[in-house]
Amino acid sequence: MRKREVEFFRKNLKMQLEELTQKSDAAIADLLNSTVNSADPLDRTSLELERDFTLRLLDRENKLIVKIKKALGKIDDGSFGICENCSDEIDIERLKLRPVTELCIGCKTHQERLERLTCE
Repeated sequence: MRKREVEFFRKNLKMQLEELTQKSDAAIADLLNSTVNSADPLDRTSLELERDFTLRLLDRENKLIVKIKKALGKIDDGSFGICENCSDEIDIERLKLRPVTELCIGCKTHQERLERLTCE
């Protein structure tokens, strides 16, 4: 992968990491500052459902933050864009769509087939 392409991914991953971190921090602050003062059971239930949804979203975003940090580490150590399974280069178009990917399309397809077989 060319240096220009690596820098493109570094810049985009850092921007995405910053945005996710800010959103996450704001959502956590909102959760900590919100209180349930309503005597109405429906209002309390609605707020609890909203909090549950926010917590699930935060969990997903936190997992993505971890993947972004791992991808940035790979950029730093020179292994970004290399499939963790077969050591082939991951197609640049795949990386543009999902820069945190760890597998080439062939290995990912194989992995998904195995998952489907073990789930059935």
